[in-house]
Amino acid sequence: MAAKIMKVEIISKETIKPSSSTPSHLKTSKLSFLDQFIPPIHCRVVYFYPKSDHHDSTSATSELLKKSLSQTLARFYPLAGRIINNTTIDCNDEGAQYVEARCQGLLSTFLDQSPDLSQLQHFLPEMNQSPELGIWPQLAIQATFFDCGGMALDVCTAHKLIDAATVGMFIKSWAETSLNNCSDGDHQTADVVPSFDGASYFPPADPSFFRAPNVKPDEIECVTKRFVFDKTKVADLKAKVSSQGILSPSRAQVVTALIWKCAIAVSRSNSGGVVPTRFSLSQTMDIRKRTQPPLPDCLVGNGSTFIFAETSDQEPELKDLVSEIRRGIKDFTENKAKRLRGDDPSGAIFEDFIKFGQLIGCEHTHKLVVSSMCNFQLYEVAEFGWGKPIWVTVPVATGHGNFVRLMDTKEGGVEAFVTLSKEDMTLFECDSELLDFAYLSNLNSII
Repeated sequence: MAAKIMKVEIISKETIKPSSSTPSHLKTSKLSFLDQFIPPIHCRVVYFYPKSDHHDSTSATSELLKKSLSQTLARFYPLAGRIINNTTIDCNDEGAQYVEARCQGLLSTFLDQSPDLSQLQHFLPEMNQSPELGIWPQLAIQATFFDCGGMALDVCTAHKLIDAATVGMFIKSWAETSLNNCSDGDHQTADVVPSFDGASYFPPADPSFFRAPNVKPDEIECVTKRFVFDKTKVADLKAKVSSQGILSPSRAQVVTALIWKCAIAVSRSNSGGVVPTRFSLSQTMDIRKRTQPPLPDCLVGNGSTFIFAETSDQEPELKDLVSEIRRGIKDFTENKAKRLRGDDPSGAIFEDFIKFGQLIGCEHTHKLVVSSMCNFQLYEVAEFGWGKPIWVTVPVATGHGNFVRLMDTKEGGVEAFVTLSKEDMTLFECDSELLDFAYLSNLNSII
């Protein structure tokens, strides 16, 4: 039975400015090379909260969110500014957009019917996807209140200013500020002191260097579905790989390897007689703790690159794919980590982006791109004063197939949003080895 579409009505929109003006010597912030390389897209994270007894009304909750957001913007002042010519941020305190909305229905009903991705779009504030980002807020918040008192809180940020690690940092700071406000100052916060010095580690390049690639969405019909690996199943999967001689595999490694293995099987079956000779995987990786020496944990901006793995084995074993992923990590550690703190850090990163582009365009190679948001504590840090969220999700709509987004579940498992062609998904979702460790939720959408 199709999910019932719930009506979401926008109640108000307003601009939230920092609670204090940005000092004159901080009015201009440079984008790093990594920031410049990111296309003008937005990161979105949606938090769902059940009804809380801590506030008498939704208006009180909304006012608390706005007050604490204003205070947090004073610390994360570039988010209240505007990007200029892909080189700098004018920290002009123009502010962030705050949207309040109402949803006719119950949060429990919405979640029980396994809403599809198109329904999640109702909880997202409208953001301009134009390259002219300088005229648009870099941060937008939408608080949508259900009839039951539950809430969906969407945080939408310009990717040029923020990545997954920075999202966690910003949410932690905002949530602790809110918690401190609603507890009359009794809550002791762990002060987040963000650093906006990314350009000193990855010096910016001339804007003409960054020409937007002519990348068009796949012409084939793509489908995104959500596969959930419960904590116990992840433990079973790790045990299976460990029994094959792989020491201490991580959650993300074993889940990625299994999805990759099943995707390879599908590509062979649906090859149309032209079986790929290579199977490649490109995965994003946070570099803050992997450079030598490490970058500051509080460094705001983009701090990730790609690692690469590939195999020519038509029927690889799970352990072999985990080994290939680890080889990619080892290659980065041994050959790139020191260069990122050397004389040409931007050049080292640029090489990875070039390799990624070459792999995407390589014929007779099956490609899979994986983005992991595991271990960024998106559940743990989002306590604003009314409890932790019951579900955190990132709406995925890339327009491209062969894409995987990994996220933590509330209980410590992993959920994977897998985007494949409609034809490939028909086989993938029935793979017996995949279904030994994961179950398919009804949350899906044709992109």
